[in-house]
Amino acid sequence: MTKIPAVLSLNGVWKLLPVDTFRQGFYPSDDATWLTQELPAHWQQHPLLERYTGRMVYRRRFTLPDASAWAAEHSLPLRYFLRFNGVFYWAQPYFNGVDLGRHEGYFEPYEREVTAWIAPENEIVVEVECPDEANKSGKRLITGVFSHWDCMDPLANPGGIWLPVELIVTGPVRVREVLLQTEAAGESLAELRFRAVFDSDATRDVTLRWTFAPVNFAGAVQTMEQRRALAAGKHEIAGVLLVSDPHLWWPHDMGAPDLYAVTLEALCNGVVSDVCTFRFGIRTFELHDWIPYLNGTRFFVKGNNYPPTDVRIATTTRERCIEDLRLARECHMNMLRVHGHIAHPALYDVADEMGMLLWQDFPLHWLYRRDVLPEARRQARAMVRLLGNHPSVALWCMHNEPVYVVDTRDERMITRMRTYASMFVFSWNRDVMDSELKRVVEQEDSRRPVVRSSNEFPIPGLRAGTSTHFYYGWYKIYGRLEEWEPLIRRFPQLVRFVTEFGAQSFPNVESCVKFMDADIRRIDWQRLVERHQFQADIMAHWYNWRAARSLEELVHMSQEYQIKVNRHYIDRLRLRKYRPTGGVMPFMFHDANPSISWSIIDYWRVPKRSYYAMRLAFSPQYIFTVPAKEAIALNEALDLPIYVVNDAHRDLAVKATACLIGPDGATLATVERSFTLPADCMAMEIERLRLIPSDPGTYCLELKLEGDVAEPLVNVYTVRVSANSSISRSN
Repeated sequence: MTKIPAVLSLNGVWKLLPVDTFRQGFYPSDDATWLTQELPAHWQQHPLLERYTGRMVYRRRFTLPDASAWAAEHSLPLRYFLRFNGVFYWAQPYFNGVDLGRHEGYFEPYEREVTAWIAPENEIVVEVECPDEANKSGKRLITGVFSHWDCMDPLANPGGIWLPVELIVTGPVRVREVLLQTEAAGESLAELRFRAVFDSDATRDVTLRWTFAPVNFAGAVQTMEQRRALAAGKHEIAGVLLVSDPHLWWPHDMGAPDLYAVTLEALCNGVVSDVCTFRFGIRTFELHDWIPYLNGTRFFVKGNNYPPTDVRIATTTRERCIEDLRLARECHMNMLRVHGHIAHPALYDVADEMGMLLWQDFPLHWLYRRDVLPEARRQARAMVRLLGNHPSVALWCMHNEPVYVVDTRDERMITRMRTYASMFVFSWNRDVMDSELKRVVEQEDSRRPVVRSSNEFPIPGLRAGTSTHFYYGWYKIYGRLEEWEPLIRRFPQLVRFVTEFGAQSFPNVESCVKFMDADIRRIDWQRLVERHQFQADIMAHWYNWRAARSLEELVHMSQEYQIKVNRHYIDRLRLRKYRPTGGVMPFMFHDANPSISWSIIDYWRVPKRSYYAMRLAFSPQYIFTVPAKEAIALNEALDLPIYVVNDAHRDLAVKATACLIGPDGATLATVERSFTLPADCMAMEIERLRLIPSDPGTYCLELKLEGDVAEPLVNVYTVRVSANSSISRSN
């Protein structure tokens, strides 16, 4: 080891020992009693531990490379730090028999100095515990969706050392953490505020050398130096940095995601003692009455809910994140909601590079017991310090749905009453804990919006509300899909920012047969309910899926309904763009395990037809209608307004065509208009087709938008006309 600072990877083969009781680091030395596993990993990835949920002991022995030449050459002491980047969930490490202290939290790196006990031959023993949550309405582990969720295999346990383990070698001063924030950014100068935490072995003078180097654009490398005096131990330094001729970071649909490689070196006597390097984007993000602004420019959020990349999150790769974000970009999404968890580090790096904004949930999901609050406060601060340098992270949300939910399939009246009470009366989770966590994060990060919790409906005189979730057309307690629009017409503030809606569907057939029988008569439906998230009875409430004669027919039937539900919401929210809607985020993007769920992309990353339907509905330039009804009676007026909206930040010359076709295939009316579509405009009504049908059957409205658009857009709607006059009353 001739270069300092240095990082020695301790990944690779470790010994594993399942135990009933921890023994304070003392375990048999006979290797024959231990299993082996390549880390990082979850212990359930081991073929003998697929359903294990108990306690696990890890052991690793390693030889220390010699670094004495560096210390002698520079007359500076060496320091050694053992770092666990992620462990589910409690970790108790011992280094050469020395207790390093217990740590809680799956996403926060855990680091301890081991200089006093380092030796040529070393042994690490780690006691790890990640129990299942027995009380689903009073959880204790801050693991979000990993411990309790209706979109994940309930038998999966994330326990294990899931991120790299490292031995870090530095000089006398260690750079513990660095947090940068954009205070202001003009054309010629950007003002950045920093907080950096250092750990010094003694009172020392230190030089801080900052370097800003362009990563993905042409520009000059800028270097700044500051001199500080450090006391022994941990010390936080704050200040301001000025960057000349800044390149701003933009999401992919508004510009280029320009990034800087930021390096902070701590120099002692002119020698680099430690270094911290990360990527950073200069940008501002604000919400004004739930309308988003990026670098002072208003824009409309179109996105989706992003679950864990995989139920085994340790298996996440950079390549898979790139593929996910490519699919999101091609679906015209500019924001993903990291739903109920903190993701693998690769996701944030890729989002920075590909210009995808992230709504970051803190990993609280449904209800927790009261004694979790002190630990939640600590981990909330850790979240900001871990992710705060990523320009893709636009805002923080402290809790997803802090309401009474144990099993979303349970729609009994007593369950509804408990859920309603926690939503609209009082919830300690929301009104006490989440309010406190919001204050904590606002103190840590003054430059990002902080949402107390999602799915807070506004109540006049009581609370302003936050983002909202709607499951009309899926959960029976909400009601029929058609009942949603009258509600939001009366209370438009309900749709200022919508972060969940949708319906379940089966994956495409080629994916279905990977976890169910191809013969629909032989499918184990109970297994799909218990292990693959299928809400069979709820689906049957809306259409008779059990009448499907083949798996192909069932897949088509379920995806058709999912397309219908998603378009119903998206069309009406795009109609309300900025009046008052600032964002649309359906539920959800992909499956974390083989599943029948609300996803538009399955576990194997095969898009469903509903993905392509959403791609159409999210088109930057969109032509659509909002029929008052999907079915009308004969001789009842058919009224079809034609709307066009533009999300691009430039004027566009377009031609819009609307064609109404009768049941016999004859064209009943055609309208064609050419005009300039204003930049980032709200939805505009450009025409209205009115007709009193004289024949029953299915009428088709074909809408087309072409001209200065990426590709011609065709959107088709149908309205059924029945000879039965009662049809209008039933719809």
